[in-house]
Amino acid sequence: MAIEDNINDVVQKYSDMIYRLAVSNLSSRCDADDVYQEVFMRYIKEIKKGKVFESDEHIKAWFIRVTINCCRSLSTSSWFRRTVPIDETLSDDFDQFSDCGIDMHSALMKIPQKYGSLIHLFYYEQLSTEEIARLIDEKSATVRTQLSRARALLREILKGEYFDE
Repeated sequence: MAIEDNINDVVQKYSDMIYRLAVSNLSSRCDADDVYQEVFMRYIKEIKKGKVFESDEHIKAWFIRVTINCCRSLSTSSWFRRTVPIDETLSDDFDQFSDCGIDMHSALMKIPQKYGSLIHLFYYEQLSTEEIARLIDEKSATVRTQLSRARALLREILKGEYFDE
């Protein structure tokens, strides 16, 4: 019973983060649901094999890494490339900019996936560029450059709709 209680605690603690990260990387909630389930199935398999996590930070980093990998696997699969996503609107509680009238999710879907992931990890999960660099196996300078490019793309997308620049 102790393992099941531990799994339930971990699912409750990290489920929102995993789901938000999956939604920010993929174009639909249904795909995010699939990734969400896959990530937790992998976690359960690892725990049953005897994997021991050193700390909460180790678990969090593992979940982020596995979620990003699952999103990439799904988005590069031949099935995924042959489907057309249904336009979905996220609920207001996902988007911190909704009270300003900005649909940030739509804007994030217009930029490349690697930039959307970085924006999500930096702003929504509040990870530092060094932490993100460790998670995606890049240099922190590369992460900062890509964040800068992502911000520029978002600024360009949102300029005509929301901002006069």
